[in-house]
Amino acid sequence: MNRIVKKKELNSTVTMMDIEAPLVAKKAEAGQFIILRVDNDGERIPLTVAGYDRVKGTVKIIFQIVGATTMRLNMKNEGDFIEDFVGPLGCPSKTDGIKKVCIVGGGVGCAIALPLAQKFHELGAEVHSIIGFRNKDIVILESEFKACSNQLTVMTDDGSYGRKGVVTLPLKEALEQGEKYDEVITIGPLIMMKYVVATTKPFNIPTTVSMNPIMIDGTGMCGGCRLTLHQDGKDVTKFACVDGPDFNGYEVDFDEAISRSSMYQEFEKKEREHYCNLFKEDGGRI
Repeated sequence: MNRIVKKKELNSTVTMMDIEAPLVAKKAEAGQFIILRVDNDGERIPLTVAGYDRVKGTVKIIFQIVGATTMRLNMKNEGDFIEDFVGPLGCPSKTDGIKKVCIVGGGVGCAIALPLAQKFHELGAEVHSIIGFRNKDIVILESEFKACSNQLTVMTDDGSYGRKGVVTLPLKEALEQGEKYDEVITIGPLIMMKYVVATTKPFNIPTTVSMNPIMIDGTGMCGGCRLTLHQDGKDVTKFACVDGPDFNGYEVDFDEAISRSSMYQEFEKKEREHYCNLFKEDGGRI
């Protein structure tokens, strides 16, 4: 079992926790993920490593409260324990040879983008970060991004904070003005990543996407993270959790991934409602 060392609410639906897991912290790298179970009866879910402290032996996770399991996890407090916390899993993000990078994060995907920005900053690369949110109330990790970015642009859909518009707007402006990035790395909703790739493609800027959003069990056995890559005129099947989660954005069949990702929405909605009802009936306990 692993102890929750720190818990912090980043906004009304996003929580950050530091978990005591020295063996995971010792090996974790940016881009990797862990699998956890909240309790003995809980399901296994993948969460990206949002940071780590090798000295303290802690691993940071950031999660959005969207389903039954994340609701149960959010009910845990500092000093409580998580049943299982396994990792690091997945392939670390590639950083070799990159001297100038643009990190594009959307919503809670910024929790995955941040350790990458921090890693490139530590390696001495020039880091430009663009982070986007629906509105001011759900902006997260701005100060952390500012600390590791040479340039930071914050976007909100409604203009309530930062610049108004989507993340592709400043990215396109930068590319049109002649910015030459060694790589653009984007992490967020599938539809956002699809359009980031569409923005960089005319400029032939290498673009990496993180397919964390489609992962379920983290081992490849469930098939939920299956995706199609178009490589050398052929369709190739890969699994985000074992072959990724990072992929060449130009090769990913986003339309297929977006279609498949909506398959379990109704089931997840019913599970969330079920646990909400249990919570109310039991006076705040599940």
